[in-house]
Amino acid sequence: MYAFDVSPRLLLRPSSKKLARLAEQYKALGDPTRLGLILKVASCSEDAACICELTPDTNLAQSTVSHHMKVLVDAGLLIRTQRGKWAFFALTEDATTLLHNFL
Repeated sequence: MYAFDVSPRLLLRPSSKKLARLAEQYKALGDPTRLGLILKVASCSEDAACICELTPDTNLAQSTVSHHMKVLVDAGLLIRTQRGKWAFFALTEDATTLLHNFL
């Protein structure tokens, strides 16, 4: 098992399940399109961002953007809710933590 010495007082020993989840999240964020999408969701002034607001800036088909959003949802970085015909996305606590530490 890996151990990370973060500070003189703190020693982290993440479980293999936590390491796998974290690796999946970083892999999802490793794609420039997905990173841009999650940053756009993070900067949204509303409680969630509509897929219709996220698609135009990418110059990608809506189906491609939806695929990227699904990867982010599956990685536990976004929550998807349906409001009528539209899908809305919001950051999870994991995403907020990762982005805070990343930026």
